[in-house]
Amino acid sequence: MNTKYETLQKIAEAKIIAVIRGGSAEEAIDLSKAAIEGGIQAIEITYTTPHVIKVFQALEQEKALLGAGTVLDAETARLAITEGAKFIVSPHFNREVATLCNRYGIPYLPGCMTVNEMVAALESGCDVLKLFPANLFKPSFIRSVKGPLPNARLMPTGGIDQHNIKDWIDAGAFAVGVGSDLNKAYQQGGYQAVVELSRTYLKKLSA
Repeated sequence: MNTKYETLQKIAEAKIIAVIRGGSAEEAIDLSKAAIEGGIQAIEITYTTPHVIKVFQALEQEKALLGAGTVLDAETARLAITEGAKFIVSPHFNREVATLCNRYGIPYLPGCMTVNEMVAALESGCDVLKLFPANLFKPSFIRSVKGPLPNARLMPTGGIDQHNIKDWIDAGAFAVGVGSDLNKAYQQGGYQAVVELSRTYLKKLSA
C-alpha cells in the first residue's frame, strides 16, 4: 500500500490528532508523551515550538504517528519530512507545500475556511482539509460542505474539546485536531492531567 494512504488510514483510525504547541522542546516532549500514554495515536508537533527538531528526535521511538504543524512554506515542510514527519499541517493552503508533499508521498492537510479554499486544495491533491478555526462553525457545517463537495474529508481543529468532540465525529469529520484543551490541562495539572484528558476524549468517542 502507498505510504501516503497508509498514513491517512492511520489518521482515520486514530480519529484524534493531538496538536502539540510547547513553550519549549521539553514541554512539547512531555505533552506528547502524556497524550500518547492516554491513548492518542497521532501527534502534530507545531513548528512554533522552540528547537522543534529535538522533539521529533525524542519521540521517534514512540508508537505514534508523528506529523508537523504550523508549516507555512515548502522549505519548512521539506525539513519536517527529513526529520520524520509523516504528515504536514498548515493553518492555510499553500500550493508549493502541496506540490512538495505530493512529490514525496506525504499527506498535506491545509487549513481551509471557505469552499473556494477547499476547492483549490482539493485540486492540488490534498486528501484531507483542516477546517480551521472550527470554533467559528457548527458540526452541521460538514454536511453543508459535502453537498457540493462530496469527496471533501474535513478535520476540524480549533475549539475542539471533550464536550463537542463526539458531535464533530458524528457529523462526519474525518478526524479532529485537539490542541488548546490539552495545553490548558498541562498548565493546570501537568503530565497526568493530559493523560486523563486524552483518555476522556477516547471514552467520548466510544460512548
